[in-house]
Amino acid sequence: AGSYDSQISKDEFVMGVGLLRRALLYFHSGGDVLEIGAGTGRNLGYYPSSCRSVLLTDVSEEMLAQARAKLKKMGKAERERHTCAVADASKLDGVPDRSVDTVVDAFGLCSFQDPVGTLRAVQKKCRPGGKILLLEHGRSETYPKLNAYLDANAERHAKNWGCVWNRDINHIVERAGLVVETRRNFHFGTTYYLVCRPGPGQDGEMNGETAAEGQMTVERASQ
Repeated sequence: AGSYDSQISKDEFVMGVGLLRRALLYFHSGGDVLEIGAGTGRNLGYYPSSCRSVLLTDVSEEMLAQARAKLKKMGKAERERHTCAVADASKLDGVPDRSVDTVVDAFGLCSFQDPVGTLRAVQKKCRPGGKILLLEHGRSETYPKLNAYLDANAERHAKNWGCVWNRDINHIVERAGLVVETRRNFHFGTTYYLVCRPGPGQDGEMNGETAAEGQMTVERASQ
């Protein structure tokens, strides 16, 4: 966890990912915020003053320790409105239903065991009118040759990073029942900038379906 930021910071800088994080949160987040898969807190510093509180959650205590270290270097007001908690994004038992205005996930759907189930679960946490903001990477919508590269190297990448980088983000979001209000793609269609709302009737309860993307396995392109 200690070397995670240094390993990806250069790539994110070159690709302008920090600008995407800033834009998504500045223009669309507000109220009480729940961030899932927060990791080392790479979104810290991007939350606008319209956010009353920000709860950073992750399954890794080691990752959150890095986020807490960053918070200690921030001003008192920032420290007071942020909280870190170890939590499974697919359950979030410690977060009351209908208690947050914004759910944020940045590059987490590639590593969640059950991304569809996770998105279904967080909808239950949203107040009426709540938003779900997603910044993700996955299969390209427009470059089949790039997808072939992602498929060919997916197993190696997953072993090294715990990231299944060839998941079909559009399909995951659709199966979860989210209503997409804004969709933009960057980096040859592999980076997804999504502003969503909970779907009609999506109260976080599973309907008995098994999520096709629900296992931490390498996905292959359809034959």
